[in-house]
Amino acid sequence: MSDVDGAVAHRWDTPDDPARTMLDVWLATALRCADQPAVIFGDRTISFAEIDRLSDVLAVGLQAQGMAVGDSLGVYLQNDPQWVVALVAAWKIGAVTVAINPMYRERELEHILEDSRAKVLICLNELVDVVEQVRDRTCLRRVITTHPGDISPSLGDDAISDDRAERRRRADHLAWTDLLALYEGHTPAPFVASPEHVAVLTYTSGTTGASKGAMNLHRNMVHSAWVYSSWFDLDDSDVVLGMAPLFHITGMVAGVAVMMHSGVPLVLLHRFSALAALSAIARTKATFAVGTSTAFIAMIDAHDGQGDLSSFRKVASGGAPLSPALVARAQDELGLNISGVYGLTETTSPTHLTPREANPPIDPTSGALAVGVPVPGAEVRIVGDNGAETPTGEPGEILLRGPMVVPGYWNLPDETARTIDENGWFRSGDIGFVDVSGWLFVVDRKKDLINAGGYKVWPREVEDTLYEHPAVSEAAVIGIPDEYRGETVKAFVSLRPGSAVDAAALVDHCRSRLAAYKYPRHIDILDELPKNAAGKILRRELRHAEP
Repeated sequence: MSDVDGAVAHRWDTPDDPARTMLDVWLATALRCADQPAVIFGDRTISFAEIDRLSDVLAVGLQAQGMAVGDSLGVYLQNDPQWVVALVAAWKIGAVTVAINPMYRERELEHILEDSRAKVLICLNELVDVVEQVRDRTCLRRVITTHPGDISPSLGDDAISDDRAERRRRADHLAWTDLLALYEGHTPAPFVASPEHVAVLTYTSGTTGASKGAMNLHRNMVHSAWVYSSWFDLDDSDVVLGMAPLFHITGMVAGVAVMMHSGVPLVLLHRFSALAALSAIARTKATFAVGTSTAFIAMIDAHDGQGDLSSFRKVASGGAPLSPALVARAQDELGLNISGVYGLTETTSPTHLTPREANPPIDPTSGALAVGVPVPGAEVRIVGDNGAETPTGEPGEILLRGPMVVPGYWNLPDETARTIDENGWFRSGDIGFVDVSGWLFVVDRKKDLINAGGYKVWPREVEDTLYEHPAVSEAAVIGIPDEYRGETVKAFVSLRPGSAVDAAALVDHCRSRLAAYKYPRHIDILDELPKNAAGKILRRELRHAEP
């Protein structure tokens, strides 16, 4: 047994029951932890029993709006407790929950509503105007509007506008509070879900065309919730901080599903901000979270040395590979030991995690930090362009298989067949390799490879080098046309507060650490790099901004 095997073997003596659904998980935990806090939101602590009661009432209300088994319920919210209530209510009537990014506007919203055939939409009041722009071109029968104050009257957040009165002027909308008042005391008929039912449709970011609805099954979510809970030894002394948005698979699983599985409180922030997260950790003694590297960078930059973060000891980062420089910075400045997570929407979050007792290795060639070892049930293959497996340590496309992999994309059989083969292997589109000890290293996205005069340049290696500079807060690297090389390397950076450095100095920093064909010939310094709602830096927007 290797050191890695020994570090994690003790966690898997009692595998979870694969026959269970997330509805079964919820009902068992709500009964066992009835009076314990499930969600902490602003000035409200909401018990498991209260969320179960509210979800009963909402489930009956949804049925009264015509929803039936197999229908789709759109959820267009920030990280609000209504998200959790809606999720459980949908499961109680056999509906499919459609997770919608609240940053989406008309074009993206219309695509998801039409693709999912959602009958009912629960949305924030502030998003109603967006909904009205597309509603007549969709299958929507009813719009249910809500405000964070419907759950927590005083959030102390000036960024949340109080538009409840405006909402109620729209006669064809149904207010969340009115709907729950109308069906108070009602309970839905018991529904027996199947592990093969779709629990949530989570839409990909649409980097290569229209976004696709990944069908995250009940059994996928149960498995992933169990993996996180077991790997991080979560018990009744833990508190989960919801750093990732709930519409994203990380927030859905590492936040909501973990809360349901382990019976631990989930702290929600409406919208993530570094100051709000730091305050919440100190106030609630949060212990566990999975966030993006950009979120942790923001917390490092915002921290002023005040606030007790000593409880925050089960911390992981996913969405993009961690740089060794960020790990060191988080340890030095916040006292956080951030470990790696690897997974995708289509794998219902984690396929690889870093054992808490292990120190992940750094690849001496690329400088990449290992993202983890396979979680129970996960299989990985590394294949070249010809489809054959590469030798140990040689990069290729990462293929994944296991109980966390979705069966496919909603109503897209051809796209499913291109991405998931008949044996269940999912093509990730990521390039990486596995070393002799079983550690996975993720080099980059296959489509982001830069070809500089025939030499391969992976953006993340250049980005990691930039992160080593003390003035750099965030970095993103792309390839741009070059008459001599075909492509050359360009970087975009933002600086840490109070820092000053010019582009020439950053080029020199990279030149001294990288091969001549790798270092960036051009660097733009921006106030902030473009990101999606999950906090992932968007290289494609930087490409589109290029002339």
